[in-house]
Amino acid sequence: MKKRMLIMLICLGILFGGIFSYQAFKARMMKKFMSGGQQKQTVSTYIAAMQEWRPQFIAVGSLTAVLGADLAPEVNGIVKQIYFRSGKDVKKGTLLLELNADSDSARLESLKAMEDLAGKTLTRDREQFKVQAVSQATIDTDMANLKSMQAQVAEQQALLDKKFIKAPYEGRLGIRMVDLGQYISPGQKIVTLQALDPIFIDFFLPQKDISRVKVGQKISVKVDAFPDKDFMGEISTINPKVDESTRNVLVRASIANPDKKLLPGMFATARVDIGDKQNYITLPQTGISYNPYGNYVYVITDKGKDAKGKPEFIVKQRFVTTGDTRGDQIAVINGIKVGETVVIAGQNKLKNDTPIIINNSIKLSDEAAPNPLDE
Repeated sequence: MKKRMLIMLICLGILFGGIFSYQAFKARMMKKFMSGGQQKQTVSTYIAAMQEWRPQFIAVGSLTAVLGADLAPEVNGIVKQIYFRSGKDVKKGTLLLELNADSDSARLESLKAMEDLAGKTLTRDREQFKVQAVSQATIDTDMANLKSMQAQVAEQQALLDKKFIKAPYEGRLGIRMVDLGQYISPGQKIVTLQALDPIFIDFFLPQKDISRVKVGQKISVKVDAFPDKDFMGEISTINPKVDESTRNVLVRASIANPDKKLLPGMFATARVDIGDKQNYITLPQTGISYNPYGNYVYVITDKGKDAKGKPEFIVKQRFVTTGDTRGDQIAVINGIKVGETVVIAGQNKLKNDTPIIINNSIKLSDEAAPNPLDE
């Protein structure tokens, strides 16, 4: 019994000794850490600089053909000949499709023969009228018959012409929607025809900015299909009515499209310069910390050199007033001076007077008009 008690006391001594040793070790490490000051944090920085910006209005819109229509016949019939190929450019008046018009042609020839007979009858009766062989009433009847036949010939000719579908303007054809020998009805789509140069972009402008734009003002347009290219154009029309539901006004601009890269229906972004050039202090947007109580940045302060002769820096939190954004950049209206160094990465680890290590080996994007690649 005494032996068991001795073993138990030894085990308890070892246990309590381990606990006390651990607590003493933790206290020594905490003291060492506190005596060494705050741990330095690694950040990336940016030197605030002045840039010249022109105020811009950015809007999304859709491209629209100057002339664009789905071609369809006015009359029914069977497709006799197809003269076009899908996707080809055609001139105005180019014959595209012919419907079977044999019966219409035969009737036209019949009406022309009757017109010719009415004309000869009128000529003969006029000669007889000179010798009082016929009355004036006969001449009037002959003239009426001739005009009636001329009208019927013109009507039949117009009906026959409707069997020949021609391009109403110059443009590019779409995909053919009918086949040879197919019976088609009035209004049935044959092919789309789009005039691509120039091309329109339609977008909406808030009513508060109407006074800042005018017809003839230059714009630049970007589309996702060609992210590295700016298409230049100018405002051609400003709608004279404001939409009552959105309080926006529709604006249309014309864009030169000689290469026919832009297509109707494309989604596009329009940038319109709406004011004089102004100078702003700009920073990468990553340098701004956004909060409900105010936006702020961390500004680098030089504390000289440490005991080993190395530069020593700390950060100071400073509230700022921000303005417009442009790409990766943001304008700072108040709170930053030109030449001050600002933290643009790693600020989530910082607070006032935190010592830092500056590492700018990785450059963050700082473009006014970035062109991100589709991943």
